[in-house]
Amino acid sequence: MQTVSLSFFRFSTTFSQLWAIYMMGAARPQLRRVSGIEFWKLCGSGSGEGFNPVPNLAIYAILATWQTEDIARKHIHAHKLWQRYRAQAVEDWTVFLAATSTRGCWSGRSPFTVTESSAHGPIAVLTRATIKPRIAAKFWAQVPDISNVIKRDSEVLFKIGLGEVPLLHQVTFSIWPNAGAMTQFARQPEGPHQRAINAVRSGNWFREELYARFTVTGDLGSWGGRSPLHMQAHQK
Repeated sequence: MQTVSLSFFRFSTTFSQLWAIYMMGAARPQLRRVSGIEFWKLCGSGSGEGFNPVPNLAIYAILATWQTEDIARKHIHAHKLWQRYRAQAVEDWTVFLAATSTRGCWSGRSPFTVTESSAHGPIAVLTRATIKPRIAAKFWAQVPDISNVIKRDSEVLFKIGLGEVPLLHQVTFSIWPNAGAMTQFARQPEGPHQRAINAVRSGNWFREELYARFTVTGDLGSWGGRSPLHMQAHQK
């Protein structure tokens, strides 16, 4: 069963942040040679909650797809590239995912293979879009309202905005305790998220877009001192 891994790394020093910026280019040839990897992307993040065009030089991510979770865990634990990232980072966290629905393309491909949905446990949602340059200003004008709403939502376990190319290639990723909590946020009548969706559909803002939903199958490491998957129990 295909497994998707999304590894986050936090860098605290100027040297490590400059190293991470350098690796946005230097890691590409290494990722191409990783045995068992099927699809991969290197991403930076935005400031604040990540849903901001101003880069956050402290946080970077590696997304990858693998044939199985065992292969994914083996490589993320032992491969020299992930080891180098961990050696420079002050904290890292990897979440493992199984796609339950997907539509659209990423770099001309449909990278996620849909598997059987689990009825229990948290779910994750990933959106990715290539924004048309002439629309970028309109798109980013919508983002602060969405960011403020998701920030106040007590149900969300984890959320971040990522990007391959600043301003134009954007990714959002969030984890929710269940499908109902995610749907309630996404479908708030006249809420900022729904207004943004309506604007995208009516204005044809994106050259390419992808939406995928996942079951969270496990994680490795910590973020903010603990696993975000344990936040629900902590909040209770």
